Amino acid sequence: MHTPNSNGPLLQPRPYPSLLTLVIPMYNEGAVVPHLRSVLDEFMTEVKGETEVILVNDGSTDSTLAQIAAWAREDPRIKVVNLSRNFGHQSASTAGLDYASGDAVVLLDADLQDPVSVIHQMIARYCEGYDVVYGQRLIRQGDGIFKRLSAWLFYRLMRSLVHKDLPLDTGDFRLISRSCLDGLQQLRETHRFLRGMIAWVGYPQIAVPYQRAARVAGETKYPLRKMLTFAWTAATSFSALPLKASVWLGLIVTLFGLEEAVRAMLAHIFHWYAVPGWSSLTVLVSVLGGATLMSIGILGEYVGKIYEQAKNRPLYLVSRTFNIVEPRKHQDGAEFMTQSEYR
Repeated sequence: MHTPNSNGPLLQPRPYPSLLTLVIPMYNEGAVVPHLRSVLDEFMTEVKGETEVILVNDGSTDSTLAQIAAWAREDPRIKVVNLSRNFGHQSASTAGLDYASGDAVVLLDADLQDPVSVIHQMIARYCEGYDVVYGQRLIRQGDGIFKRLSAWLFYRLMRSLVHKDLPLDTGDFRLISRSCLDGLQQLRETHRFLRGMIAWVGYPQIAVPYQRAARVAGETKYPLRKMLTFAWTAATSFSALPLKASVWLGLIVTLFGLEEAVRAMLAHIFHWYAVPGWSSLTVLVSVLGGATLMSIGILGEYVGKIYEQAKNRPLYLVSRTFNIVEPRKHQDGAEFMTQSEYR
């Protein structure tokens, strides 16, 4: 039976997920693990079906791996994927999604800024027929004014540069259905922006508003420098707009050159004082040189990404796993195993 929806897609209700997977990438979150364990132990008792938690250790240098490995030894529902080094948040998230086997998969951070209680609302929307249910932040507790303003600007720029359907004020905290995840796993580009990729694959999507809490412990792994790098990677990976911007930059330089030509003629006619040729030559050479270098730099970013993609290296390498015994299919269809412990 399909549910009519005049403002969106036709939805087909589905049963409560028999297996819910939580995917949590972790990098130097040793201080957070005890809090996370307490919260998840309580949450898993509230879920009607079975639950598995996939913790992806992204090359942590603190006690994160030792703590989550000990946790996995005591609880078979906890599965650990240990990457061979730090591959970055987006690749670590991809690794967790690749190992997820649930009917519905929830991607969230380890810092507990995204309350796990919201997942119950996401599951309710999933049962209505939505394939993607993303958390939309109403309030960002613990963030300063600058952080809030920069985040507000970031999401609106990303919507302009990356994808017109990219939801505003949302991070990676979302529930994904198995059918949507199967489609998402076909996208294996090296430079990943999961929020844009999930928006690109389509499927019925809806927001669940919530209030974002402050970190329970530790420090943020996304300072301003990383946020700017993340934004640039997302823009150049998902949009050709920066390349098109270089065309507009060239047009502006051309108009500026015409203006300088008109000013030089007027100076000659009206005998305005000026060092002959100095100002116009200096300004034009500087502006033209700067515009040329910027255009070459933007083009170089795209060429560099093509070069890295052409090498076809894996998105991540797994050194060990805990409580994972099923073979996992690689993108080319081959099955392989990694060294797994416990279970």
